[in-house]
Amino acid sequence: MNAVLTTMRTALADGWANRRSFAFQVLLMVVNDVTWVLFWALFFNRVGTVRGWNPDDVYVLFSVLLVAAGIAIGLLANSRRIGQLAADGELDETLVLPIEPLPHILTKRIDAANVGDLLFGPVLFVLAGNPTPERVAVFVLGSLAGTVALVGFLVFCGALTLFVGGRGEQGDLGFNAILIFASYPLDLFGGATKVLLFTAVPAAFVTGLPAQLVRDFDAQRAALLVSVAAGFALLGWVTFSLGLRRYSSGSLWSR
Repeated sequence: MNAVLTTMRTALADGWANRRSFAFQVLLMVVNDVTWVLFWALFFNRVGTVRGWNPDDVYVLFSVLLVAAGIAIGLLANSRRIGQLAADGELDETLVLPIEPLPHILTKRIDAANVGDLLFGPVLFVLAGNPTPERVAVFVLGSLAGTVALVGFLVFCGALTLFVGGRGEQGDLGFNAILIFASYPLDLFGGATKVLLFTAVPAAFVTGLPAQLVRDFDAQRAALLVSVAAGFALLGWVTFSLGLRRYSSGSLWSR
């Protein structure tokens, strides 16, 4: 744990070294997020509710997405780059260290732009999510569970490169698939698409179900969310660990 915290502190210090660049990237992402919020505000102003989802519900969903994405690809930026690191042989420098490789890889790099998501998400919830002590607690639980599910899924996608080879684009493809579906209310989808969101592309567990729990808490659904998040975390860890047995060093040492 000390090694992980030290690695994360180093990554944060490295990202913060150029303060102007860091602040500019964060600001650009916040502006992008505000634009998306304005889109939903204009949309609901014209159509009212959509299949039981009102503007406040969607703002909560978007807040959860911002927190999950902010942690997963902001603070743990390598979660979507594991496949690329494996394809380029850049796992070498981690494998020679006397530590667990996956936590070190995940915490060694941050993405300043996506840190903007993490900063704006809670602000949006406070401003538009009708916060109460109960809703805040559920929001935190749902956001963390969604983050774990997202990171586990991205690690799993990236670790597939260790088995199938290629350029390591699986992590980016997985994230884009999650982002497309997780940005919209869960009940907009039906049939096979909705089944997909609860299985192969677990967008429902990243945003949809956490947002529903904030609106109407149910202990069984909360337990399901936590269990699935833990399952994806385990899936990512096991897939990565097994894939390392097949990893061939690229003899490429990076900073």
